[in-house]
Amino acid sequence: MGLIKKYFSNTRKPDGILGKMMVSGMNKAHAGVSDWGIRHLSSIQPQTIIELGCGGGRNAAQLLNNFPKATLTALDYSEVSVEKTKQVNRREIQHKRCQVLQGNVAALPFSENSFDLATAFETVYFWPGPTESFREVWRVLKPNGLFLIVNESDGTNRSDEKWLDVIEGLQIFDKAQLSNFLKDAGFSKIIVDHDETKHRLCIMAMK
Repeated sequence: MGLIKKYFSNTRKPDGILGKMMVSGMNKAHAGVSDWGIRHLSSIQPQTIIELGCGGGRNAAQLLNNFPKATLTALDYSEVSVEKTKQVNRREIQHKRCQVLQGNVAALPFSENSFDLATAFETVYFWPGPTESFREVWRVLKPNGLFLIVNESDGTNRSDEKWLDVIEGLQIFDKAQLSNFLKDAGFSKIIVDHDETKHRLCIMAMK
């Protein structure tokens, strides 16, 4: 495996030195699309948030800043991502507003009806299923809880297809596919904002 391909293979599960470089890069590269997605949450005030696939921890910090009365649990199955997220959010961890755990979205270590809001930024491309994983999100959300998915690739941009051969396990879904996965998982109301110019998606699904 060439160095470039080895580096980008860390997109799925950052590991080692290259993984540390990757999560730092994620925080900068995904900031624009993440902030665009977070703006869709302006009408809610969640008390309990779970950030799934927390990557470099930047989005967890933004959510904590936007919702100062909320507590947040960040989860990732990469040890490198967990450690980076702890570093970025160390102050909020000390203040008991944030906890960071290593885990898998296919088997979330939480009881039913635990969270008001679940978020997934640039990560569902790699989720097992993904209907089965979405069903786990549905399980841990409270009644009327919201699941926010934000993707920088909308499944319609042919130039994104080059990444399928570079990043192992990558799947790029369009809005119809994601909506169907969510419906099959049990979500009742699904709202899609599709920015066709920038080929990005924001999907909000209510339990």
